[in-house]
Amino acid sequence: MAGYLLKNCAAVIVDEGKGPTVYRDVDVLTNGPAIQSIGENLGAGDLLNGTITQDATGWFVYPGLINTHHHFFQCFVRNRADLDWTKLSVIEWLDRIYPIFSRLNEDCFYHSSLTAMAELIKHGCTTAFDHQYNFPRHAGKRLIDRQFEAADLLGMRFHAGRGGNTLPKSEGSTIPDEMLETTDEFIDDCARLIDTYHDAGEFSMRQVVVAPCQPVNCYRETFVEAVALARDRRVMMHTHVGEGESPVVEARHGMRTVDYLDKLGFAGPDAFYAHCWELTHDELRNMAASGTGVSHCPEPVYLVGAEVTDIPAMSAFGLRVGLGCDGAASNDNSNLMHCLHSAYMLQCLASSTRVHPVPPPADFLGYATTGGASLLGRQDIGRLAPGMAADLFAIDTRRMDYVGTRHDPLSLIARVGIGMPTDMTMINGRIVWQKGEFIGLDEAQLFAEAEEALATVEF
Repeated sequence: MAGYLLKNCAAVIVDEGKGPTVYRDVDVLTNGPAIQSIGENLGAGDLLNGTITQDATGWFVYPGLINTHHHFFQCFVRNRADLDWTKLSVIEWLDRIYPIFSRLNEDCFYHSSLTAMAELIKHGCTTAFDHQYNFPRHAGKRLIDRQFEAADLLGMRFHAGRGGNTLPKSEGSTIPDEMLETTDEFIDDCARLIDTYHDAGEFSMRQVVVAPCQPVNCYRETFVEAVALARDRRVMMHTHVGEGESPVVEARHGMRTVDYLDKLGFAGPDAFYAHCWELTHDELRNMAASGTGVSHCPEPVYLVGAEVTDIPAMSAFGLRVGLGCDGAASNDNSNLMHCLHSAYMLQCLASSTRVHPVPPPADFLGYATTGGASLLGRQDIGRLAPGMAADLFAIDTRRMDYVGTRHDPLSLIARVGIGMPTDMTMINGRIVWQKGEFIGLDEAQLFAEAEEALATVEF
């Protein structure tokens, strides 16, 4: 694979490490998996043999979005009136939905992963982290192996969060016995996946994250062993924090979740938490001091009805912040670009209740790009500059949708929103989606196979 020359881009969001800048009327040249140059009038002298020239007139070119929290398997419970948050209490909802999750088979995990990743790619996401914590006994242990298979098919850069639950429902968790594992089972499979798939090299397409589901559903030893393994193998750690569980954790362990995890060592620059909407300012300051990051998932706020996460405070305290879709149990789409818009609008809605001002809309693009790269421990993705991974997406703005908006590409997605798929998505220097098609794949066939797998689930 030589590369591509994107010719006559209307705007390119460039960041050489000092913050994003808009370059107007320039070309982008890729070489294999990397960006070679960005500038005016790149021509024959800059090209390698086999370089493909692509007319990019009218295109706004953005760094690929990075999704830092999802549950792909939940794509099979979308848009169901019988699972409507507004008609059920949280406990009723959990009691209804977890038995459904426990009936999924291996093929369901594969096809739901394809479904989620395909939607992510269509909307500009080039790197996805999935928190796969559901391991029904009958489905076996090769569920994340199948996720890597799905990512390979679509060309997605994939970070697999190997989750798990170890605390029985009889001892206070919400997890059915069919979804439980022992700590040894969980740790052993984390180690197997790291040995089999984890690639820490530049432009890696496969990484593994040690990710016990959440403190309320796991024994203390599960987190202790997770920290030991992750630090030994030098991989990232992830879990759910600040979703209303802190009083439960305090009743069990004598301290709220952030302090509990910090004491166990499950904190620091190699750790990031999902959600964190219930945390106090002191807890956020402590996380910032330790270097622990936050994956903010804005769209579940609509369905769950919880308070809006205090992103202005997180920004003011210097926390590392990324964005996530979350699973379809609390967000019925896998569209991170839509989440970017939602994140900004929700903060504007809650601004009158905040001590700190809402960050500018361009910062929200940063959360979904450089912020996400930071959470995942990556320095080779998240921004467009020579030497960085050629992960990007393009929007042809020569449409009525964009009249009056084109003067500010940095704020466009957060303030206006993008209501359609990208015109092109490139991952690791390869175009995987263009002109409404997955390159080399039959979407109709993928759809039919996913629907067939879905039909095997008993609701």
